Amino acid sequence: MKYHYHFDGKHCTFLNLSILIFFLSCPLAYGQSNEQKVNLYVDNLFEITKIMVSDVTPPTGASRFYAYSNLGAYAVLNKPQRIKGSLISALNQNLTIKYPDTGKIDSTFTAIYSMLGVGKGIMPSGKQLSSAQETLIKKYRSNNWISKKVLQNSITFADSVSKQVLAFGKSDGYGKLSALPRYAPANEPGTWYPTPPAYLGAIDPEWRTIRTFYIKDLKQFKPLSPVPFSMDSTSSFYKLTKEVYDTTKVLNTEKRLIANFWDCNPFMVSYSGHMAIGLKKISPGGHWINITGIACKKSGISFDEVVEVHTLVATGLHDAFISCWEEKYDSDRIRPETVINRYVDQKWRPILQTPPFPEYTSGHSVISRTSAVLLTSYFGDHFSYTDTSEEYFGLPPRKFTSFLQASEEAAISRLYGGIHYRDAIEEGIKQGEKIANYIIKQINSSKSLSAK
Repeated sequence: MKYHYHFDGKHCTFLNLSILIFFLSCPLAYGQSNEQKVNLYVDNLFEITKIMVSDVTPPTGASRFYAYSNLGAYAVLNKPQRIKGSLISALNQNLTIKYPDTGKIDSTFTAIYSMLGVGKGIMPSGKQLSSAQETLIKKYRSNNWISKKVLQNSITFADSVSKQVLAFGKSDGYGKLSALPRYAPANEPGTWYPTPPAYLGAIDPEWRTIRTFYIKDLKQFKPLSPVPFSMDSTSSFYKLTKEVYDTTKVLNTEKRLIANFWDCNPFMVSYSGHMAIGLKKISPGGHWINITGIACKKSGISFDEVVEVHTLVATGLHDAFISCWEEKYDSDRIRPETVINRYVDQKWRPILQTPPFPEYTSGHSVISRTSAVLLTSYFGDHFSYTDTSEEYFGLPPRKFTSFLQASEEAAISRLYGGIHYRDAIEEGIKQGEKIANYIIKQINSSKSLSAK
């Protein structure tokens, strides 16, 4: 007797009932939806974020870790048949990936596994990502998204790519930072000095020596010099200082919320008696990486595009931090907290805890504008979204009508928080926008050449 069965739109004929029963009892492999793929990428990238938060990774270091981890995923997909015009071909330094001949792979699994592999090799506590890789394998196997053979091929492929990206990262100068001369406060009027409550030393004073991805000449993005230090009541600097002092005295609930929403200070320290308590938060770059994931989920773009835009924002953040940090240690400008405590009000404290590095320009302003312009180039001018990035840290979400609006709020939050002068914010916005537009031009030029 013949039995008829319809499967996946095709008419199948079974010779007997036992074969039909056997067929129906076998697990069926269903392909993933694009939404599932995107969620997997964003969720696994957040595993990297959680380790950075736990490690209290500086904003500079976090930008580097995000850049190379996402590059690990992008490199998997960076083959002519998958991506037209490559971010990699726009990089300053040649990155040539030799792809192993493994046979059939699952590109989604391989990209995510490679991203985790780079994170595992580049971060101090990266080995913890082994559990994320194991969870990824179990998820694919339990859902029958991948066969054993394709799984093994994919792991081999991912391991090969991640090792090559890690080798590329090892040559960027990061390993030489500890051998460079240490920074010491100049102790001159108007120069930076460690701030309360922990009086931490300056973070990454030689970050300018790290290799950039796109920028060829850091001097090209130098902002205007900060106004000269002077506590004369008629001076520009005095007026900037007074604005910080006066602003923090009259903050309403909304402005306080804005200041805290964009705080993103991995170094925050609270004291209870003689005990210091570290309060761990997401980094500024981590916040914008999370915004990128939110935009990807809302837009419904393809998995390949998700990897591309994350890599674009992450590598852009990396270069923006290098540019900003060069200016910070060139101008070596004093923080509002130090000035106000010395010359205006000894008991005054900013709403936010002052980060441990010089003031000018505002890092939030630079990197937020860079990220916002890059995201706008991808998703458009009027992309509205709800930013839930800080819910993990106990803060309510905020709604924005565009990435540029969010970057404006991130920038002014530093004045509300009492940790930046207005000129550092405004010049930082200009610096970040210039960097982003330059990166977009480099990539577009690279894509035009690849199309010829």
